[in-house]
Amino acid sequence: MSQNQLNRYNVISMVIDGHLKVADAAKSLCLSERQIIRLKKGVMKEGVAFLIHKNSGKKPLHTIEDNLKNQILSLRNTDVYMNSNFLHFKELLEIHEKIKISYNALYHILTKAGFKSPKKHRKPKQHHRRKRMPKEGLLIQMDATPFEWFGGNEQFALHGAIDVATGFLNYMN
Repeated sequence: MSQNQLNRYNVISMVIDGHLKVADAAKSLCLSERQIIRLKKGVMKEGVAFLIHKNSGKKPLHTIEDNLKNQILSLRNTDVYMNSNFLHFKELLEIHEKIKISYNALYHILTKAGFKSPKKHRKPKQHHRRKRMPKEGLLIQMDATPFEWFGGNEQFALHGAIDVATGFLNYMN
Protein backbone atom coordinates (compact mmCIF):
# COMPACT_ATOMS: atom_id res chain seq x y z
CA MET A 1 0.00 0.00 0.00
CA SER A 2 1.44 3.38 -0.97
CA GLN A 3 1.73 6.36 1.37
CA ASN A 4 -1.04 8.16 -0.52
CA GLN A 5 -3.41 5.20 -0.19
CA LEU A 6 -2.54 4.85 3.51
CA ASN A 7 -3.30 8.53 4.06
CA ARG A 8 -6.64 8.11 2.28
CA TYR A 9 -7.49 5.13 4.46
CA ASN A 10 -6.68 7.06 7.65
CA VAL A 11 -8.85 10.02 6.64
CA ILE A 12 -11.76 7.81 5.50
CA SER A 13 -11.59 5.74 8.71
CA MET A 14 -11.77 8.98 10.71
CA VAL A 15 -14.90 9.92 8.74
CA ILE A 16 -16.40 6.47 9.41
CA ASP A 17 -15.65 6.77 13.15
CA GLY A 18 -17.23 10.23 13.25
CA HIS A 19 -14.06 12.10 14.20
CA LEU A 20 -13.97 14.04 10.92
CA LYS A 21 -16.69 15.64 8.79
CA VAL A 22 -17.09 14.76 5.12
CA ALA A 23 -16.41 18.37 4.08
CA ASP A 24 -13.14 18.46 6.05
CA ALA A 25 -12.07 15.11 4.60
CA ALA A 26 -12.83 16.42 1.09
CA LYS A 27 -10.57 19.44 1.68
CA SER A 28 -7.86 17.26 3.21
CA LEU A 29 -7.77 14.80 0.29
CA CYS A 30 -8.54 17.41 -2.42
CA LEU A 31 -11.63 15.45 -3.48
CA SER A 32 -15.30 16.31 -3.72
CA GLU A 33 -17.70 15.43 -0.91
CA ARG A 34 -19.42 12.99 -3.26
CA GLN A 35 -16.13 11.11 -3.75
CA ILE A 36 -15.55 10.98 0.01
CA ILE A 37 -19.01 9.45 0.49
CA ARG A 38 -18.27 6.93 -2.27
CA LEU A 39 -14.93 6.00 -0.67
CA LYS A 40 -16.59 5.73 2.75
CA LYS A 41 -19.22 3.30 1.45
CA GLY A 42 -16.58 1.26 -0.37
CA VAL A 43 -14.31 0.98 2.67
CA MET A 44 -17.26 -0.01 4.88
CA LYS A 45 -18.27 -2.70 2.38
CA GLU A 46 -14.91 -4.08 1.11
CA GLY A 47 -12.36 -2.76 3.59
CA VAL A 48 -8.91 -1.39 2.73
CA ALA A 49 -8.84 -3.30 -0.57
CA PHE A 50 -11.36 -0.80 -1.97
CA LEU A 51 -8.74 1.99 -1.91
CA ILE A 52 -6.09 -0.02 -3.77
CA HIS A 53 -6.39 0.29 -7.55
CA LYS A 54 -7.24 -3.04 -9.16
CA ASN A 55 -4.47 -2.73 -11.78
CA SER A 56 -1.70 -1.97 -9.28
CA GLY A 57 1.09 -4.51 -9.36
CA LYS A 58 0.17 -5.77 -12.84
CA LYS A 59 2.24 -5.25 -15.99
CA PRO A 60 0.44 -3.61 -18.91
CA LEU A 61 -0.53 -5.98 -21.73
CA HIS A 62 1.50 -4.00 -24.29
CA THR A 63 4.74 -4.19 -22.26
CA ILE A 64 7.76 -5.25 -24.30
CA GLU A 65 9.53 -8.20 -22.71
CA ASP A 66 13.07 -7.78 -21.39
CA ASN A 67 14.52 -10.52 -23.61
CA LEU A 68 13.20 -8.71 -26.72
CA LYS A 69 14.69 -5.42 -25.48
CA ASN A 70 18.04 -7.11 -24.91
CA GLN A 71 17.90 -8.71 -28.36
CA ILE A 72 17.20 -5.32 -29.98
CA LEU A 73 20.05 -3.67 -28.07
CA SER A 74 22.50 -6.43 -28.99
CA LEU A 75 21.49 -6.16 -32.67
CA ARG A 76 21.96 -2.38 -32.54
CA ASN A 77 25.56 -2.89 -31.36
CA THR A 78 26.46 -5.05 -34.38
CA ASP A 79 28.35 -3.57 -37.35
CA VAL A 80 25.40 -4.18 -39.69
CA TYR A 81 22.99 -1.84 -37.87
CA MET A 82 25.40 0.55 -36.13
CA ASN A 83 25.21 3.44 -38.60
CA SER A 84 21.48 3.32 -39.37
CA ASN A 85 19.13 5.87 -37.91
CA PHE A 86 16.22 4.75 -35.72
CA LEU A 87 13.60 4.56 -38.48
CA HIS A 88 15.87 2.65 -40.84
CA PHE A 89 16.86 0.33 -37.98
CA LYS A 90 13.15 -0.36 -37.34
CA GLU A 91 12.64 -1.24 -41.01
CA LEU A 92 15.72 -3.49 -41.02
CA LEU A 93 14.46 -5.30 -37.92
CA GLU A 94 11.16 -6.03 -39.66
CA ILE A 95 12.80 -7.25 -42.87
CA HIS A 96 15.81 -9.24 -41.63
CA GLU A 97 15.00 -10.21 -38.04
CA LYS A 98 11.17 -10.45 -38.32
CA ILE A 99 10.80 -8.23 -35.24
CA LYS A 100 7.79 -5.92 -35.46
CA ILE A 101 7.91 -3.03 -33.02
CA SER A 102 6.49 0.48 -33.16
CA TYR A 103 8.82 3.40 -33.77
CA ASN A 104 7.93 4.99 -30.42
CA ALA A 105 8.71 1.81 -28.49
CA LEU A 106 12.00 1.39 -30.35
CA TYR A 107 12.87 5.04 -29.78
CA HIS A 108 12.29 4.70 -26.01
CA ILE A 109 14.34 1.50 -25.79
CA LEU A 110 17.29 2.95 -27.71
CA THR A 111 17.33 6.39 -26.05
CA LYS A 112 17.07 4.83 -22.59
CA ALA A 113 20.14 2.72 -23.47
CA GLY A 114 22.04 5.89 -24.51
CA PHE A 115 21.80 5.67 -28.31
CA LYS A 116 21.14 8.70 -30.49
CA SER A 117 19.77 8.71 -34.02
CA PRO A 118 22.78 9.75 -36.16
CA LYS A 119 21.13 12.02 -38.72
CA LYS A 120 18.87 13.76 -36.24
CA HIS A 121 21.62 15.28 -34.13
CA ARG A 122 23.60 17.50 -36.45
CA LYS A 123 25.21 20.60 -35.02
CA PRO A 124 22.96 23.61 -35.59
CA LYS A 125 24.28 26.36 -37.85
CA GLN A 126 25.59 29.36 -36.00
CA HIS A 127 24.04 32.67 -36.97
CA HIS A 128 26.51 35.46 -36.35
CA ARG A 129 25.10 38.73 -35.10
CA ARG A 130 26.20 41.88 -36.83
CA LYS A 131 28.49 44.08 -34.71
CA ARG A 132 27.34 47.57 -33.90
CA MET A 133 28.65 50.32 -36.13
CA PRO A 134 31.47 52.40 -34.64
CA LYS A 135 29.76 55.78 -35.25
CA GLU A 136 26.19 57.00 -35.10
CA GLY A 137 24.51 57.44 -38.48
CA LEU A 138 26.70 55.01 -40.47
CA LEU A 139 23.93 52.41 -40.83
CA ILE A 140 20.24 53.01 -40.29
CA GLN A 141 17.90 50.04 -40.46
CA MET A 142 14.36 50.72 -41.72
CA ASP A 143 11.20 48.65 -41.55
CA ALA A 144 7.49 49.09 -42.24
CA THR A 145 4.55 47.24 -40.74
CA PRO A 146 1.27 47.21 -42.70
CA PHE A 147 -1.77 46.73 -40.43
CA GLU A 148 -5.34 47.92 -39.91
CA TRP A 149 -4.20 50.45 -37.31
CA PHE A 150 -7.39 52.52 -37.24
CA GLY A 151 -9.95 49.69 -37.17
CA GLY A 152 -11.26 50.01 -40.73
CA ASN A 153 -10.69 47.76 -43.71
CA GLU A 154 -7.85 49.93 -44.97
CA GLN A 155 -4.26 49.08 -44.04
CA PHE A 156 -1.73 51.71 -43.13
CA ALA A 157 2.01 51.17 -42.77
CA LEU A 158 3.96 52.24 -39.69
CA HIS A 159 7.51 53.15 -40.76
CA GLY A 160 10.43 53.07 -38.35
CA ALA A 161 14.17 53.71 -38.57
CA ILE A 162 16.72 52.50 -35.99
CA ASP A 163 20.36 53.52 -35.78
CA VAL A 164 22.47 50.33 -35.66
CA ALA A 165 25.31 52.00 -33.75
CA THR A 166 23.23 53.23 -30.80
CA GLY A 167 20.06 51.13 -31.04
CA PHE A 168 17.89 54.25 -30.68
CA LEU A 169 14.75 54.90 -32.71
CA ASN A 170 15.50 57.75 -35.14
CA TYR A 171 12.22 57.94 -37.01
CA MET A 172 8.65 56.68 -36.62
CA ASN A 173 5.79 57.68 -38.90
